[in-house]
Amino acid sequence: MPVSQLPSQPTDNNSSTATDVTPVVALKELVARLHREQNKIQDLLSSLGFALRSFNNLNQFLELIPLMATRVTDADGSALFLYKPNGQVRLEQLHWQDSRQRKNIRKALEIASSQITLMPNTAPLANATGIMEDQMHRYLGPDVQIFGTAILVKHTERGWLYVLSRDPEYSWTETRQKLVRLVADQTAVAIENDELAVELRKKERLDQELEIGAEIQRRLLPRQCPIIPGAVLAARCKPANRVGGDYYDFIATNHNKIQPKTKGSTETSRWGLVIGDVMGKGVPAGLIMTMMRGMLRGEVLHGNSPAGILQNLNRVMYADLDNSQRFVTLFYSEYNPHNRILSYSNAAHNPPLWWHAATKTVSRLDTLGMLIGLDANSQYEDAQAQLEPGDTIIYYTDGLTDAAAAGGDRFDEDNFVTSFNTACKYCNGPQEIVDYLFDQVQQFIGADRQNTDDMTLVVLQIL
Repeated sequence: MPVSQLPSQPTDNNSSTATDVTPVVALKELVARLHREQNKIQDLLSSLGFALRSFNNLNQFLELIPLMATRVTDADGSALFLYKPNGQVRLEQLHWQDSRQRKNIRKALEIASSQITLMPNTAPLANATGIMEDQMHRYLGPDVQIFGTAILVKHTERGWLYVLSRDPEYSWTETRQKLVRLVADQTAVAIENDELAVELRKKERLDQELEIGAEIQRRLLPRQCPIIPGAVLAARCKPANRVGGDYYDFIATNHNKIQPKTKGSTETSRWGLVIGDVMGKGVPAGLIMTMMRGMLRGEVLHGNSPAGILQNLNRVMYADLDNSQRFVTLFYSEYNPHNRILSYSNAAHNPPLWWHAATKTVSRLDTLGMLIGLDANSQYEDAQAQLEPGDTIIYYTDGLTDAAAAGGDRFDEDNFVTSFNTACKYCNGPQEIVDYLFDQVQQFIGADRQNTDDMTLVVLQIL
């Protein structure tokens, strides 16, 4: 029989093809499903990242967390617990797929969380998650699959994110665990960002209040020096912070006129020249300085001597300063243009320097007296100086003599006296003296450095 007429043999081509195609199709479907899952996870996490960047309200963002954690892990629900300041655990947000069970689930989780209070300085917070899971199994049933991860803000536990499933075949794969931790990390970032925003708003409010305080203080200090017959004044105050504790003032006493003012005559009332320093810097010192200014001006109107003014001021301010645990150094003087006599009294302030034009030497103006606020019964002394034409008096605070260079050396009083002596010899008028001394101190500490204490100068020069 010819070969062409032989009966054809059955082949397994169809069955082989079917056998070969099925694994390929299954593999393609698996790849497609994984691809869809991956896209879904990426979309969810992208949405979470967008919410993190966009939401200004922390509570709005936290509402999304259990939903996202549930979706990315294909679980039944998720619960976010945060710690209250008192250590109690609070159910912050809950998402549960089955709306009919949600109410019961919430109640069970709230009961579980109410059983735990994390007291300070007790067992580590990580131990609480075991207690929490035991409570959740107790109220939700032993078959519930639970995975929890901590919400860590700056290495401190602030709460826990739990994801739950009632499917007995559900398993916590490594990928699902990583996704839950990723959502928890985003939650921690949101909490930290919110706290930083709160701190920033507080700082902005504080900055505004400080600026208002600094403006008030600037207005309380003399805007310009008064015109005193036969004398010239200059002054400068440079606070270390926006609000400082240094104080100087010019007060028209009007309680010792030499003669009634008539046509062609000049006013010869004495002028109070005062400088002070509140111990400390910043807002507390500024508040005390403001209080002291008002009380001192009131005392000056009574017409007492400088020592009497300091004694009364100390008695009035003692209680307030004692409560604040701060003290004030103060030098009060009154200049009489008619006879060029400077009457003064010192409450432990840096003694002003007196440059004698006739001898070109420097001496100090000082009397015995304690700090304002140290002892309610402190006594102060009166003294006088007869000034002559060309004489110069400089009032200063210790911010200048204590100014420190980068190496730690201080400008000290000897350098200050030497610089003042030089300035009186070569500078033309009080303003140049003030400018020269501030320049000398700044050069000493460094042109690019800021002094750490308030610095104040007042210069009186007799014509």
